[in-house]
Amino acid sequence: MSAWTQKSPDEVYTSSEIATRLKQELPTWTHADGHLRRQYKTGGWKGTLMVVNAIGHLAEAAWHHPDLEVSYPSVVVKLMNHSAQGITNKDFELALKIEELVLWQPAKQPGSALDGTPDEAQYKYIQYD
Repeated sequence: MSAWTQKSPDEVYTSSEIATRLKQELPTWTHADGHLRRQYKTGGWKGTLMVVNAIGHLAEAAWHHPDLEVSYPSVVVKLMNHSAQGITNKDFELALKIEELVLWQPAKQPGSALDGTPDEAQYKYIQYD
């Protein structure tokens, strides 16, 4: 059992713990203004809506809802446990699931039968890291 799983779902992390966990598990996310934050750059409005809807599905299934900043070329995700007034395991767990879903590229997985999005500008809907 890791130190992280020993915390209760609503136990708030310290700034130091947040920095350590982000570095280990979510290096493209940041901690700012009391939130875990991540910007996903998209290929335009269609891609932005696809990302927002995917995140919306995960958030509703988890019953833990992020704040989203939605614009034509990007989506900013901001997670914070409002009832606990800080960052908790709920935020990290949802961030990890969002990252996994939004950045999934089946063609890069060994043995995948799925081709993935063609590497041509007309099909691009998200900019992968």
